[in-house]
Amino acid sequence: MARKNFSCSSTLFLILLAVGSFFATYNLLTMAVHYKTVNSQRLSYDPIVEMPDNMKRSRGAKALFHVALTATDAPYSKWQCRIMYYWYKKTKDMAGSEMGKFTRILHSGQPDNLMDEIPTFVVDPLPSGLDRGYIVLNRPWAFVQWLERATIEEEYVLMAEPDHIFVNPLPNLARGEFPAAFPFFYIKPTENEKLIRKYFPKENGPVTNVDPIGNSPVIIRKDLLEKIAPTWMNVSLRMKDDPETDKTFGWVLEMYAYAVASALHGVQHILRKDFMLQPPWDLETGNKFIIHYTYGCDYNMKGELTYGKIGEWRFDKRSHLRGPPPKNLSLPPPGVPESVVSKQRPFTSPVGVPAPVTPLVASLPPTTPPDVDLPPLAIPPLIASPHVAMTAPSLDHQ
Repeated sequence: MARKNFSCSSTLFLILLAVGSFFATYNLLTMAVHYKTVNSQRLSYDPIVEMPDNMKRSRGAKALFHVALTATDAPYSKWQCRIMYYWYKKTKDMAGSEMGKFTRILHSGQPDNLMDEIPTFVVDPLPSGLDRGYIVLNRPWAFVQWLERATIEEEYVLMAEPDHIFVNPLPNLARGEFPAAFPFFYIKPTENEKLIRKYFPKENGPVTNVDPIGNSPVIIRKDLLEKIAPTWMNVSLRMKDDPETDKTFGWVLEMYAYAVASALHGVQHILRKDFMLQPPWDLETGNKFIIHYTYGCDYNMKGELTYGKIGEWRFDKRSHLRGPPPKNLSLPPPGVPESVVSKQRPFTSPVGVPAPVTPLVASLPPTTPPDVDLPPLAIPPLIASPHVAMTAPSLDHQ
């Protein structure tokens, strides 16, 4: 009798367990379907690791981007551009690359001796004294001129820098109206809201709309950049003109200006941590695409970082302001991060930086901007009008 009761209890328990499992499964499936339905009605993505789901390109479809960097005619800039262009050519046609043509935007106002070696477009620098010793202010003005006057076949543009080295074939990471950018840990709009609000008023939205980025590396649709560039130029000048902003942002002022200008136009970026690595802080190259060798690397012979102190082994691009590094530089000692070794390899070739070419004699088209006055340097008109006249800035605001 006890066995029979036990058997009945077991059967009842199994029935209840089955019914409970059925309802649990049903509820789970219902929630999943509901979640999928809700999210299909809006743009849903993790900007750090994924592209927007509804903007992924079909396999095999290519969207080429033009590689553009701004440069001066100083020896320090020249040797970096030559190395950068060399590695562009090395990776351009590899599987997975969507690189198009290449342009060095030279904002010295006149040709130099690299014109035959690197595709170059000459533009004017800012009027004398306007950059106040901060030469990077020429970058947005250079892009404004290039976009206005050059013939650019590709739909997208990669804004790069001379101290970039391509280590893997770079695909187009942008998607339509969403450019791709690298998030910099030191660009912190939310922590500088008081300053940001001088250029990005509350009526434009939350300060979180200002991405933690600079203008490089950025892959962006050309028509979007044409709208942003004049605003980027004007915001840069106004930030430099404000003592508080200039003191706080320092050498990254122009980076903040690009982030603000993009937000003023309602453009937000897909943030890609795999876009770039920066030795010695990033330790592995992995699947990243660009090495940015802006930081000096100092190590003792045990492979230990001695940052802030000159190491027994070191490489710092600023040690070579007057000319290229010598050929056959040594690799770092055993124990240093793989990213530092990868960064150093382009400088250890017995070929080194190619020998200078003969100066170009051929004349170029004139680079004088149109004779149109720049709108007054006041924030409200800039925000109200996204299309700023393509003309040289004046010194009237000083």
